Amino acid sequence: MGTSLETLRPSPFEPRAHDDALLCAESIDHYRHVSQAALNKAATMLAATDAPTTGPEPAELREQIDAIDLETPLGSSAAAFAELDGIYLRDAVYFHHPKYAAHLNCPVTIPAVAAETFVTGLNTSMDTFDQSAGATLIERKLMEWTAELLGFSAARADGVFTSGGTQSNLQALLIARNQAMTELGTSLPDGLARLRIYTSADAHFSIANAAMLLGLGPEAVVAVPTDSNRQMNAAALTTQLEHDLAHGLEPMAICATAGTTDFGAIDPLETLAEIACGTGAWFHVDAAYGCGLLISTQYQHRLAGIAAADSVTVDYHKSFFQPIGSSALILRDKAALNAVTHYAEYLNPRSTATHTPNQVDKSLQTTRRFDALKLWITLRSLGATRLGTMFDRVVELAEALGDEVALRSDLRLAAPVQLSTLVIGFEPGQRLPIARANALTDAIRQRLYERGQAMIAATTVDERRLLKLTLLNPNASLDELIEIIDLISHTGHELVSEFTGVDDEP
Repeated sequence: MGTSLETLRPSPFEPRAHDDALLCAESIDHYRHVSQAALNKAATMLAATDAPTTGPEPAELREQIDAIDLETPLGSSAAAFAELDGIYLRDAVYFHHPKYAAHLNCPVTIPAVAAETFVTGLNTSMDTFDQSAGATLIERKLMEWTAELLGFSAARADGVFTSGGTQSNLQALLIARNQAMTELGTSLPDGLARLRIYTSADAHFSIANAAMLLGLGPEAVVAVPTDSNRQMNAAALTTQLEHDLAHGLEPMAICATAGTTDFGAIDPLETLAEIACGTGAWFHVDAAYGCGLLISTQYQHRLAGIAAADSVTVDYHKSFFQPIGSSALILRDKAALNAVTHYAEYLNPRSTATHTPNQVDKSLQTTRRFDALKLWITLRSLGATRLGTMFDRVVELAEALGDEVALRSDLRLAAPVQLSTLVIGFEPGQRLPIARANALTDAIRQRLYERGQAMIAATTVDERRLLKLTLLNPNASLDELIEIIDLISHTGHELVSEFTGVDDEP
């Protein structure tokens, strides 16, 4: 027997029953209580942590998590929060700790964290204006502001928030591909095999992934050699272009990097812009890391030439100290976004396009969080100058730490410090075969991790494993960072005997 409509209708004379599992007007007190409990627990953990990590191994945590029966709820959020201690909070990686210097993760501004309350509580979706209202206009205002920082015309430029640099790069290259196909006068898939993307050998892997997703073969991405500063070699690019043009290939895009993941290197943007203009290639700048220079009070000149880009990737969740995810793709000419515009009668009908600002018109995503609010609240609370001085601080710390490394006989910088990253080789004073030297490098990093003393990264350059420190914490002191390189030296000498054999060269 079916349920009657009368049983579904609340009585007009009785309070409407509600379920504390859902956020609604009647459950606000419960929402306030649970949210406060979560905030208190997170704040307690952030205040109490005395190391960036406890050094957990995957197998240790997997056993605990696999033992949890998701079909049997604990019955309260308090119990669920308590369970988090053993499976997440205790062993989480705390990016705000000064001994965290591994990847491109930053401590986040307090206003941005607070803004998450509105982002998740209201659950605004950014695809259409009738789901977002003022949120759409706030995001658009931030895109204009960022465009002006880049030196674009705010009236002509446009952009959209994305989940991260990978998505921003993908969308930029999608636009570049479609433009190149139009210029070739052919349709997909005809002509794809002729397209080429030129980028630094040290560029982010998302460029190659984007080419794959766009239907281009692995040969489509040409890795241009770098110079001694790990910047794209413009002369090598010119030579490659001349060769490819002579063989009937089409330069689809030149992708410069403003802050490579390994070295923080900034490619010669002005020169590359001229080369791109001369060949008709789309000029994209991946400034996911180096975008902090846009608001720098001291180092902004290092991005000279970026105003000539057709598109720029900006990761606010790296260099603007925002929570994940907070990225954007900015286009010098808003018309380029037409390449990704689609209309659906049930969402953004073409008939409303001229008078309704729907962000889905220019996004690869449909449902999308109001992540722009975090940056908005940060700027309205602290201001761009404050953020810029914070980024200046990490650059200064990196340069000062580089000077310290240069004084050590057992440590070697693999390249000059250019942003806030240091790539360091440990040299114990005796020559080891490359396989053993590489294993020693990995062992140093692992030992520091296991002991919870520091978190650093590693990379491979010319077949050699090197240690990498990425500094994005303006609250760290130089003394705390010197302690990290002291730990590297001490641990390296502690371990070296395990990697030395009788057949080693003197």
